[in-house]
Amino acid sequence: MQLNDAQNGWVMPAEWVQHAATWMAFPHNRALWENGWGVTLAEVQVDFARVANAIARFEPVKMVVDPSAVERARELCGPNVELIELAINDSWCRDSGPSFVCHPTLGVAGVNWRFNAWGGKSAFDLDESLARRVLGHLGMECFDTVLTNEGGAIHVDGQGTLITTESVLLNSNRNPGMSKVEMEEIFTRLLGVKKTIWLPGDPDYVTGDMTDGHVDGVCAFARPGALLLDATRDSSSTYAKVARENRRALELATDAQGRRFEMLELYEASEAVDPNAEVFCASYTNFYIANGAIIMPAYGIAADDEAAATLRLAFPGREVVPVQINQLAHGGGGVHCITQQQPAWPLKG
Repeated sequence: MQLNDAQNGWVMPAEWVQHAATWMAFPHNRALWENGWGVTLAEVQVDFARVANAIARFEPVKMVVDPSAVERARELCGPNVELIELAINDSWCRDSGPSFVCHPTLGVAGVNWRFNAWGGKSAFDLDESLARRVLGHLGMECFDTVLTNEGGAIHVDGQGTLITTESVLLNSNRNPGMSKVEMEEIFTRLLGVKKTIWLPGDPDYVTGDMTDGHVDGVCAFARPGALLLDATRDSSSTYAKVARENRRALELATDAQGRRFEMLELYEASEAVDPNAEVFCASYTNFYIANGAIIMPAYGIAADDEAAATLRLAFPGREVVPVQINQLAHGGGGVHCITQQQPAWPLKG
């Protein structure tokens, strides 16, 4: 469905509003995980279920499960995790699922971004329709768009500000020939965005991250005008320059309300990185805001405690829940990458 002038007023709320549910997708693709990322599918499934069960303490979880993995998902997931049987390729629901939007009188709907598996890096013949199928399951309106995008590529503050990265959305593997202005118009129309802030992301692909530099590995909103920023203590690493350039762009930026950003650093879990891994998500900024809680990536190292303390400082009203994700991290993503919030309506929080 395309929006018309009579329907404007749709807004993508910030992650901290009250949720009706969290959406996830259960991993089942053995070849992808075991040949591509060098971990066992069974261990990855345990990590996913651990995240789902942690969230389910605070709100309902709706887990999309490929028919081949229903029995395993039922074995690992608790009673507040609803299993929804749909055929899928992969398990990154933040990216392949819908981005939910709200309207003051029309309720909740979803945006169906064009999804091409981060520039055609893996099969997506099933996942490209996942957002539409999720919205159909919910009986919600589905807003289509020509923009190839993923949920992990955008952060919003619910007050008109969106942060994204040039290395993802301006990449020729996503939107060849489309300008920033055209993309910003889509964000305004579909998400209620008044200002888009562009970070460099990872233009030289130094991290090896298959997303090409999603913003949810760079920073996250704590509240409007305040950001948690991924940082490294290894100033000589290849990633240090990437982190500096993204920080610099944020220091120069103002949000939709004209505010400069307050920034609090979250130092990455460098001690946890597997030196033999092709990729490894060590970003503590890849946390998820659930109802009353912060679901934090953890690795079983001392840095987990420091990150948890920083997150308690940033979110004083929420319980910080560390969840160990060492196997999941080998796929290049963290807690935020596998979760997608469905806001409750009317909006609260």
